[in-house]
Amino acid sequence: MKKQLLAILLLVSPALVLASSGHLHLDKANIDPTNKESLQRGARTFVNYCMGCHSAKYQRYNRLARDLEIPEADVIDSLMFTGEKIGDHMAIAMTSAAGKRYFGAAPPDLTLVARVRGIDWLYTYLRTFYRDDSRPFGVNNQVFPNVGMPNVLWQLQGWQEPVYKTKKDDYGHEHKVLEAVELKEAGSLTEAEFDRTVRDLVNFLAYMGEPIKQQRMALGVKVLLFLLVFFVVAYLLKKEYWKDVH
Repeated sequence: MKKQLLAILLLVSPALVLASSGHLHLDKANIDPTNKESLQRGARTFVNYCMGCHSAKYQRYNRLARDLEIPEADVIDSLMFTGEKIGDHMAIAMTSAAGKRYFGAAPPDLTLVARVRGIDWLYTYLRTFYRDDSRPFGVNNQVFPNVGMPNVLWQLQGWQEPVYKTKKDDYGHEHKVLEAVELKEAGSLTEAEFDRTVRDLVNFLAYMGEPIKQQRMALGVKVLLFLLVFFVVAYLLKKEYWKDVH
């Protein structure tokens, strides 16, 4: 029974995520899973900015090197910093207990986050942090209100401020509602450069969620071509067998 409930939850989780976004518009990530350079840049961003707190414990470094066409020596020099071996999983030293103590909840493993959240959600989420002094880390998020995660990309993006509008509820009471976020202090990247950096990161997260996807799609094309050729041969063979019947 527990296994059945777990399967149901896994099936409906994407729908629940979309429902939790409410009326918020999600920007299109427009990633390109075939762009190896984008994936390589995304891997670099992930290792430098995400792996301090988040693991990718179902992804191996050597699989990353092979799929992204990065020499293993470069992976060791540029993406591995704590003495791991090339065949190790992309794990981190911080334990769940330590993460819960530091952040209030253990930072989740990100290997499958793109499949759970969706690429458009991730792309919008990573770009909509804004300053909020009431929060423990001084930031909030338009997509994920009261998030417990700090804005680790603030040096690249800069600081955004919230833009509120006043709305009346059904009882005539006025409330301030977050409408948008605006960049007030520029970071080290322009807006277009930052968007590309986030797109590359989301592209890499999507790759980790299903590393074999591109090979599977390529195999699917070959299977369809085989079936097409087989159909032609079978049709001609059928005509040859049945030509004398009539």
